[in-house]
Amino acid sequence: MAKIKLSNLIDQSSVRRGLLEPDQVRTLEMEGLVDTGATSLVIPLAVAEALGLPEVRRRPVRLADGSVHDFPLVSELHIEILGRGMICDAIAIPGNTLLIGQIPLEMLDLVVDPKSRDLAVNPESPDAPLFDAMRAA
Repeated sequence: MAKIKLSNLIDQSSVRRGLLEPDQVRTLEMEGLVDTGATSLVIPLAVAEALGLPEVRRRPVRLADGSVHDFPLVSELHIEILGRGMICDAIAIPGNTLLIGQIPLEMLDLVVDPKSRDLAVNPESPDAPLFDAMRAA
């Protein structure tokens, strides 16, 4: 489990433009299950609604039981885990479980200890996420 802060990116932008006060940004903090078997961020539908996140389309999602269902893909989301933040989309599904999948883990350069299942910043890049890129010659 890891603590995750979720915020409406449109609200954050409105604060920067002077249209909202910082305390008006729709934000939630909750525990998320680190799931290296999941691809992306999966949030409860009620969280997406509470944050006012717009649905951009529906996506087929394979659940742990093997069944495939269409769920909303929501955008305009900013997340923060262990002091590292990113803008991302999320799959919104019914229920109460938030799953932190491979994409946010990679983008935030976080590692999972296989024994304790604890989440930590990559010790090779303790100050900020380090991205790998290949340069064409």
